[in-house]
Amino acid sequence: MSVEALDELFGYLKENPNLTLKSVAIAYGELTIEVEGDALLETLTFLRDDAKCQFISLIDISGVDYPSRLNRFDVVYHLLSPRQNLRIRVKTATDEDTPIPSATPVYPGADWYERETYDLYGVLFSGHPDLRRILTDYGFEGHPLRKDFPLTGFVEVRYDDEVKRVVYEPVELRQEFRNFDFQSPWEGTDYVLPGDEKAKVN
Repeated sequence: MSVEALDELFGYLKENPNLTLKSVAIAYGELTIEVEGDALLETLTFLRDDAKCQFISLIDISGVDYPSRLNRFDVVYHLLSPRQNLRIRVKTATDEDTPIPSATPVYPGADWYERETYDLYGVLFSGHPDLRRILTDYGFEGHPLRKDFPLTGFVEVRYDDEVKRVVYEPVELRQEFRNFDFQSPWEGTDYVLPGDEKAKVN
């Protein structure tokens, strides 16, 4: 991918009257555009069909969580134009309750990517043909890639040999989280570490 081609595409998209973009930027050799949710499908369709773009391949859809923001989630689309030998990133922001339009009418391959984003972040996609979890188990509570999701989860799943089936139980921590004191390992600690109770004391 040449820098000249990227700069040319940057100028073309920035000045194009057919697009409603929040921002267009080149950073670290990559072109990123930001759009509002209601302009997403129009933008993706333009990028796919325009002769100077031809981003016919959807590479990935992913989520990013910023809990301190009002619109805490970014949904990020990575597109590839084999003919132009260019890549582009499209971003849109949303909150926990506002769905963004599904990209499946433009890129049918967006189906499972959007299901994954819904499963792991809780982002809703309106118009999706089958929006349900894809990676977590049936009955799973919460969305594991949210930054406020507890590190231990809510339930643990295991196979119980006595009842011959999978059972769900509340998470039980068999070992307490360590309290790190940030002392130098050469100085040692003022307490006995778990498992060192039987160590010889000189």
